Amino acid sequence: MTESTASTTTRRPVGADREGKYLTFALAQEEYGLEILKVREIIGYIEVTAVPQTPHYVKGVVNLRGQVFPVVDLRAKFDMETTDVTDETCIIVVEISEDHRKYSTGIVVDRVQEVLDIPAEKIEEPPQFGGNVDTEFILGMGKIDDSVKILLDIDRVLGGDELETLT
Repeated sequence: MTESTASTTTRRPVGADREGKYLTFALAQEEYGLEILKVREIIGYIEVTAVPQTPHYVKGVVNLRGQVFPVVDLRAKFDMETTDVTDETCIIVVEISEDHRKYSTGIVVDRVQEVLDIPAEKIEEPPQFGGNVDTEFILGMGKIDDSVKILLDIDRVLGGDELETLT
């Protein structure tokens, strides 16, 4: 199949629009990145108040300086085995955009690593796994030295009706 006959997707094209600064973090042995402009703050893990009848990956809500927002366990969201909270466990507060509205959500990660400036030529399209695997939430694959960082479109990862009721 040539490039001209390849099917089109709604995914943003890889290129200069994806280069920039990414906050990197780990879940188990995998490394991920978020666009730094989506990050509001990073806090140590604090107690979360459970909310009944939420999806399994929604830990609940927190009250941070008078603002109440939902907290998502990213391991559970990605169907990974959950783990105990450690000294390195953090909540990254991100700003989500959905339906012309912005709101804050916390994501629980194993540990925050660093902020990387990733140039366009170091970002590739996510690999295709076939029709049964949804990769629309991946912006691209950042090639850093000998490692790969999975760059997330956090709006697509966390977007959905289940969080709207908590905000």
